[in-house]
Amino acid sequence: MLRTRRSVRRAAAVAAGTLTAALVPALIPSPAHAWAPADTATITPGVMMYTDGAQCTANFVFADSASNVYVGYAAHCAGLGEATDTNGCAAKSLPLGTEVTFNEGGSLLSEGTVLGKGKLAYSSWQTMQKSGTKDENTCAYNDFALVKVNAADAGKVNPSVPIWGGPTGIDTDGTVAGDKVYSYGNSSLRADVDLLSPKIGLSLGDSVNGTRWSHPLYNLTPGIPGDSGSGFLNADGKAVGALSTLGLLPLAGSNNIGDMDLELKYAQANSGISGLRLVQGTEPFSPIL
Repeated sequence: MLRTRRSVRRAAAVAAGTLTAALVPALIPSPAHAWAPADTATITPGVMMYTDGAQCTANFVFADSASNVYVGYAAHCAGLGEATDTNGCAAKSLPLGTEVTFNEGGSLLSEGTVLGKGKLAYSSWQTMQKSGTKDENTCAYNDFALVKVNAADAGKVNPSVPIWGGPTGIDTDGTVAGDKVYSYGNSSLRADVDLLSPKIGLSLGDSVNGTRWSHPLYNLTPGIPGDSGSGFLNADGKAVGALSTLGLLPLAGSNNIGDMDLELKYAQANSGISGLRLVQGTEPFSPIL
């Protein structure tokens, strides 16, 4: 896992199914007038998210049929176990309804400034445990949660990924070795050095028995504790995954991302959130710094 806590006792962990079909379309266009302007929005992909002292990074923005707004991060960000507890079908988590804050300027000494608030609305870990999921790949790599943004703060949201723009949709066919990926991490361990947040990486392919559940990759600057949950885009700007764990062996220094298409389809089928869908960015995807 790649979250942080005030005590800095959470370190990175090792390691990062069959699904029903999606109940609704996977994505929806996002007209610019529906969101805060990208250059002034304070709640976006890449924003810091704090859950009972644990800090992670937002991946993408989602919406439902009632026009509620959600921000995604990793399910383990609300976990209560040790960093090595990566089996989502067994690890304990904070309950749904737990408050989550969106922050900026966090550090090892402070959580920084609160920009807005929300509540934990979906956790793949809790859902798998409730439904009795047993598939090893699903339990190990389905690491996705949603925070419902408070209505008072929904006007601060823009779905565009900082620096890169997008997402333009959802990748549905996984990655192959050598594919470029783009991300934006916001760990407080970087001491608010923005130049270290955007990342370019190379996929190492699909790692789990030929499935798409997990994609190991190397970043030019690896994801670190606090980057957990941050989203990854492919070369077309499509959402391909969210950062889950740090790999040690046999790929030292690599990161593992869960597959966004599979994680979202699981949430659509099991969360009870009607019309759940990814929101496309208002800004065009541009893979050039």
